[in-house]
Amino acid sequence: MKILVTGGSGFIGSNLVRLLIEEKGASVINLDKLTYAGNSESLADLDGNPNYLFEQIDISALGSQLSDLFQRHQPDAVMHLAAESHVDRSIDGPGEFIQTNIVGTFNLLQASLQYWRSLPSQVSALDYALGCKFQPSQETFRFLHVSTDEVYGSLTPDAPGFSETHAYDPHSPYSASKAASDHLARAWADTYGLPVLVTNCSNNYGPYQFPEKLIPVVILKCLRGEPIPVYGKGDNIRDWLYVKDHAEALYAVLSKGRVGETYNIGGNNERTNLDLVRTLCQLMDDAVRQNVDGNHEGLCPEGTTERGALGAAKEQLAPGGMTSASSAVEDQSSDSKSQVLDLKSQPSNKSFQDLITFVTDRPSHDMRYAIDSSKIRDELGWQPKEDFASGFGKTVQWYLDNQEWTKRILDGSYQLERLGNV
Repeated sequence: MKILVTGGSGFIGSNLVRLLIEEKGASVINLDKLTYAGNSESLADLDGNPNYLFEQIDISALGSQLSDLFQRHQPDAVMHLAAESHVDRSIDGPGEFIQTNIVGTFNLLQASLQYWRSLPSQVSALDYALGCKFQPSQETFRFLHVSTDEVYGSLTPDAPGFSETHAYDPHSPYSASKAASDHLARAWADTYGLPVLVTNCSNNYGPYQFPEKLIPVVILKCLRGEPIPVYGKGDNIRDWLYVKDHAEALYAVLSKGRVGETYNIGGNNERTNLDLVRTLCQLMDDAVRQNVDGNHEGLCPEGTTERGALGAAKEQLAPGGMTSASSAVEDQSSDSKSQVLDLKSQPSNKSFQDLITFVTDRPSHDMRYAIDSSKIRDELGWQPKEDFASGFGKTVQWYLDNQEWTKRILDGSYQLERLGNV
């Protein structure tokens, strides 16, 4: 199968592309604009792979590029992940979200529709007999639109999780733009017959996430010995989904989902933000203790990493020590972006939780998200493999083992500063 993936150099996209090629035997054309969050290094290991092709394209720009690309590559399916996705950035600059998430989706739907209409209605018996059963046809083509649970708005603490029929109630420029794109995708299905599927997922975490989101921010703040910002009281609740589990769910929907249907994808891992931050700090505390004890087995259960986090930490981290949150604020200097924490020098009787600092809440901050994943479980047999302990152990381990990846990002314009202030 040949799949066109938009946003394939981003966080979820790069994990999906790797899964499709390495585990599902698919060929992938990756369309990505390479914005600040699209990182070609995330797929550097696929360079030269005959089943991987990269095209740098801005889907929000009008022109014939998209239509020409469809005709050249003749994909069997589209998996549309390209989006601006950070709520805080949408507060600072909503225009980019309108262009990419709404206009870009419109352009992609139009190009997909034009291509779909050019395909034969079905694969002929002769072509099938000759081994061409994967030749694109209107019958087999799929357009998978990937979206977020944030379009549903906020839940009360005791309410059931979002189902696929939950009313839309977006509260941020980001979620409003994604809600609009969802409606466009469904409209192209209902009006023009384009074989569309839609997914809405909970908060993702895992390798290759751009360090503006909560989890990498916490890990990197620990490594720098800087205050860890927690919005408001930290009582907002999110359902956390390991990114590879999400990628597996997307493939299940693409390959087995019913055309015209929506599938909600969740991790069954609800935590308050404060509980999550404390968990991450505890994992970092464990890393310190392992380093002091000389145990380099890493943080992941069942030996799931190739090498221990602490070996990487000792090789890459500069000398320093953790300070309290208040003194860290006072001591930050102009070159603090290059300062990192040496786990070996961190006293094992201190905790990274000392760095937790409560800051002014985000405007219009939704209280709780939760997903009811029973439909995709019952219809397609998917359920998450990673639980809270295993998934976050793997994630912390990955960031400790791949500090050069984050260092190159933080050498640019973004320096872990807070965004989304009104």
